[in-house]
Amino acid sequence: MLRLGNPRRRINIGLIGMTFILSIFAGRLIQLQGLDSKVYEARAAQQRVVSETIKAKRGSITDVNGHELAVTVEAREIAIDPSKVPQGKRAHVAAVLAKELNKPPAEIAAKLAKTTSRYELLARDVDPLVADRLLEQELPTVTTKKTYRRTYPAGDLAGTLIGFVGDDGNGLEGVEQMRNSVLAGRDGKQSMEQGRDGQRIPMTRSQRQAPIEGRDVRLTIDRDIQWAAQKAITEQVAASGALSGTVIVMDVKTAQIVAMANAPELDLNNWQKAPDRSFVNRAVAEVFEPGSTNKVITAAAAIEAGAVTPETTFKVADHIRCADQTLKDSHPHKTEVMTFKQIVETSSNVGTIQAARRIGAQGLYTMLKNFGFGARPGLGLPGEEAGLLPHHTTWSGTQRCTVAYGQGVSVTALQTASVYQTIANGGVRVQPQIVAGMTDENGRFVAGKPGRQTRVVSQNTADEIAAMLEGAVSAEGTGTLAAIPGYRVAGKTGTANRYDQQLGRYNGYTASFVGFAPADKPELVVLAVVQKPAKDIYGGHIAAPVFKDVMTFAIKSRKIPPTGPSASPARIGAGH
Repeated sequence: MLRLGNPRRRINIGLIGMTFILSIFAGRLIQLQGLDSKVYEARAAQQRVVSETIKAKRGSITDVNGHELAVTVEAREIAIDPSKVPQGKRAHVAAVLAKELNKPPAEIAAKLAKTTSRYELLARDVDPLVADRLLEQELPTVTTKKTYRRTYPAGDLAGTLIGFVGDDGNGLEGVEQMRNSVLAGRDGKQSMEQGRDGQRIPMTRSQRQAPIEGRDVRLTIDRDIQWAAQKAITEQVAASGALSGTVIVMDVKTAQIVAMANAPELDLNNWQKAPDRSFVNRAVAEVFEPGSTNKVITAAAAIEAGAVTPETTFKVADHIRCADQTLKDSHPHKTEVMTFKQIVETSSNVGTIQAARRIGAQGLYTMLKNFGFGARPGLGLPGEEAGLLPHHTTWSGTQRCTVAYGQGVSVTALQTASVYQTIANGGVRVQPQIVAGMTDENGRFVAGKPGRQTRVVSQNTADEIAAMLEGAVSAEGTGTLAAIPGYRVAGKTGTANRYDQQLGRYNGYTASFVGFAPADKPELVVLAVVQKPAKDIYGGHIAAPVFKDVMTFAIKSRKIPPTGPSASPARIGAGH
C-alpha cells in the first residue's frame, strides 16, 4: 500500500525554514537601519559630497612705474568623460576638440578611446572664449573648469630676474619663486552634494571658503632702462662672439636695481622649451675673477690706512718678482716714476702690487670683506652666490700679489656693482634692493624697507678714488670708450682670465667695465660684463661701449643734467 506523507510536518518544516531566512533578513535590517545606520549614512554622504579647490588669483609683478611684467588672466581647463561618448560620435568629437584646442587629432582620439575612464584632462590654460565655443557645440560630457594662466607681456624682458611658475601655480625661478608666498595668495575650498550624473542635489548642504588673492609685487627696475640694457649687452655679445654678458644699473643713494639684464635672456612665455642653463640669473649667480675693476678696493685699503695718497710716487717697472714667479704689467713699458693716481688711471698691475705691499695681506683681506666679498649681497634671489674670498692666511706667495689686481678672488656682477655704489655714495655701502614694495590685503601699495647702510671708507677716501676713476676715463686712461660727451664719468676697466668650472681650468677672458655718472654728483652705477669674447678681450674695448650706451640712455631717461666741468686730465708722469 502507498502511504501518504504527513502534510503538517512538511508545513512545519517550511515554516521553520522561512522563519530562519526572515530572521536573517530582519537581523541584517536591524544592523543596517539601527546599529550601523550612522556609519552607512556617513559613507553615503561622503560619496555624495564632492570637494574641490578654488584657486586663488596670483598677484602681478610690475616695474617701478607699475608696468606689468607678469600678470594672471582667467583661463579654463577642458576635460571629458570618455565612457559616455557614443562610439558613432567619437571621431566627430575628436576632430572638433583637436581643432578648437590646437591639439594633434591622434592625441585627442587616444584619450577618447579610454572608455573605462570617467575623466580625461584635455587641455589647460585655454582661453575662456574657446571654452565657451566648445560648450555651445554641445559636445557630450565636455566640461570646463575656471582656472588662471600666467602670462608675461614683455616676453624675455628681465626673464631670468622675473622667473616663471609651474603647472601647479607655484614660482620656480626668480622673483616668482622668491616672493611666491606673497604672490600666490591662499586657495579656497568648496564642497557640495551631487548625484551620479554630476549635478548638484537641490536643497542639500554646501560649504564655501573663498580664496584670498595674491598680492602684487613692485620691482625697482625701470622697464625702459631694462630694455636699453638688455639690447646693448645682447648686441655686444653677438658682435664680439662672446659666450654671455650681463649689465646691472644701480641707483647710487638707495642701491636699488634699476636694470638687471643678461644675454642670452629667457623668453618667459616659452620657458618650457629652453634648456635649464637658461634659467640662471647670471648677474647674481655667475662667479668670475674681477680683474682690474678690483683695484679700487686695493686703493681704498691703502688710502684709508694712510699708506699712500694719490700723489705718492712709485718707481714702476713693467714686471715684478712675487714669490717664485715674475708678474708682468698690463703692457710693456720702461721703468718710470708714477703717482698712485696715475697707477690707478693707467691700471698698472705692478704699481698696484707695490701699494698693496704697504698694507699687507691682512689689511687687503679686511677691506675686501668690508666691501662685501665672500658674502651674499642680500637680494634674496634664487641662486645668489657669495663668490670666493679665501682667508688671507691661506694665500699663496703669488696670490698675495694677484689679489691686489683682482685675480685669486671671485665675485658676482652684483657684488662688483655694489663696490662702485659704495665709492660713488661717499664710502657708504647700501644693501642692494630689487623689490620696491608690495600691496597689502586691501590693495594699497606699501613701500619696502630701505637697505641696511654700512660705512666702509671715509668720505675723503671715496672722493679721492672717484677722482682717480674719472682720470681712468680720460684720454690718457684705459676707459676712454666709456666717456659720455657733456658728462663727467668715473669708471674702471677689467680684463681677467676666465676660469671654466666645466673644464677645470682657465679658458678665455672676462672683459668688464664699471663706473658711475655724473662723477661729481653720482646718481647711477652701470656695470657691463662680457664673458669669453672671441674677437677682442679687453674691457676697455668690449665692455666700455656697453657702459656708454646704457648710461647715456639712463641719464637721459631720468633727465639727469650735466653737473660741472670735466676734471683735469691724467698726467703722463710724476711732476709732468
